[in-house]
This record gives sequence, structure tokens and C-alpha cells, in this order.
Amino acid sequence: MRSCYKLGVALTLLFTAATARAQMTPDNVGQPASGMPTILQAVGFRPELNAQMPLDASFKDETGKDVRLGDYLHTQKPVLLAFVYYGCPMMCTQLEQGVVGSLRMLSFNPGRDYEVVFVSFDDRDTPEMAGGKKATAMNKFRRPETSTGWHFLSGSKESIAAVTNAANFHFNYDAKSNLFAHASGIILLTSDGRISRYFYGVEFPARDVRLGLVDASAGKIGSPVDHVLLYCFQYDPSTAHYSATILRIVRLGGILTIAAMFVALMIFRRRERAAANVNLHHQGAH
Repeated sequence: MRSCYKLGVALTLLFTAATARAQMTPDNVGQPASGMPTILQAVGFRPELNAQMPLDASFKDETGKDVRLGDYLHTQKPVLLAFVYYGCPMMCTQLEQGVVGSLRMLSFNPGRDYEVVFVSFDDRDTPEMAGGKKATAMNKFRRPETSTGWHFLSGSKESIAAVTNAANFHFNYDAKSNLFAHASGIILLTSDGRISRYFYGVEFPARDVRLGLVDASAGKIGSPVDHVLLYCFQYDPSTAHYSATILRIVRLGGILTIAAMFVALMIFRRRERAAANVNLHHQGAH
């Protein structure tokens, strides 16, 4: 019976994994699944490996200084690039914290071994807002000497479009809620600005990020990523929009998975007890 129990748990896990994976095939990775809210239909994030980022795209950094994306790509160092907007009430903050958390696990240091660049896709964001985000990141990273390796950029619609289109990152703005619908992930760039690797989500295994940075520093191009993409859009009861924050759906799916495993465990334990009682009955009869 114990083998049946183990088989049952395994089947439960396989069913759950298959159900989740059925939502994302190689053809639609980085694209919203059917049934999403209308505002998410044009939202996506599907970087093309080896694609060239526009090095001449101009921005302002967190101090208000005029910079170009290429300013961070001429030092033979890889770059970790993420698209966020500084007024985001949800996933962007979690993405920023996820990046900080992953990089804290590495012995590599921003500024010395690689650069970290956050680009806002909201042209209303200001250097002051970017400065606040950098201060928060540095406080959590706890290595003040790496401050020169962290960059939080803001810019015009034209510059934003240049870099987001190059990365195949598409977002939508909802005027009623004053929020952006967008996807979440990071890109690793080679020192000449080519996309070496990318990761979806808001948390990133430190080991994978480390290997990705090493490959990018050597100019290597990684393999395609096949992970579930997270989307961010908050429910606004005043406009009757429902939430499409996939992070919450993922969490709910985890809770349901644990619940399913618990139910399966109880069923198999009950069967084991019933079988044990039958065996005791037969032994007593003999």
C-alpha cells in the first residue's frame, strides 16, 4: 500500500505540473494566455536571444544626468536590465526586491563585475522617483560601495519605445485606473548590448543569475527560457476591472496544490488503515 501511496502523490504532482504547463507552450511563451482581460491581450515579454539593444537610447539617471544606454555597456561588463515603472503599486517593487535578493547571494559586485540597470517604461517618472528607488535598493543590498553599479533610468516615450521594442517588451496603460498592465522579468546583456539570457518572474535563483552573468561577460548567448510569465494588473472596483495579477494566481495555485496533496494523503492513509484492519481480522480468524 505504501507504493500506492507514493504513486498517488506522484500522480498528483504530475497532474498539477501538467495542468500548469498546459497554459504555456513553446509557441506562446512570453505571450498572454487566452481568457486574459482585454488590457492584457497586447501585453507580452518575449526577448530574442542575440538581439541588439539600442545603445544610443538617451535617458536621465537617478541624479538627473543625461545618459545613454550604451554608457553602461562599454566597460566589458555584462548588464542586468529590468523594465519597471516607479509608481507601480505591486509587481515592480517585488521584482526590484527579487533582483536585490538574488544579487546579494553572489560574491560578484555591481560596478566592479557587472552593471544593474532599471529602465522605467512610464515617461512620467522622474529622476527624483528613480533616486528613491535606488535608495531603497541600496538599503536592502547593504553594500554601499557598489552604488556606482546601480542605475535607475527615466526617459521620453521615444527612448522607452526604442529599448522596450528591442527587448520585445510590450505593455498597456489603463487611464481609468492610472496603472500599467505589464509582464515581469529580467534580461542579461553582453558588454556590446546583445541579449544573452532572460528570466521571467519576480524571484530569480542566484545560481542561474550567476551563470548567466558569467556567460554574458564572455559574450555567450544562452538557450531559450521556458518558464511561466507573470503579468501585473490590479483590480479596480470603480471600473469593474478584475485582477490579472498572475502572481496571486500562482500563489493560489500553490495553495490548491498543497490542499490536493493533503486530501490525497488522507485518502491513502485511510486506505492503508482499512487494509491493516482487514489483515488483523484475517490473522485473528486464523
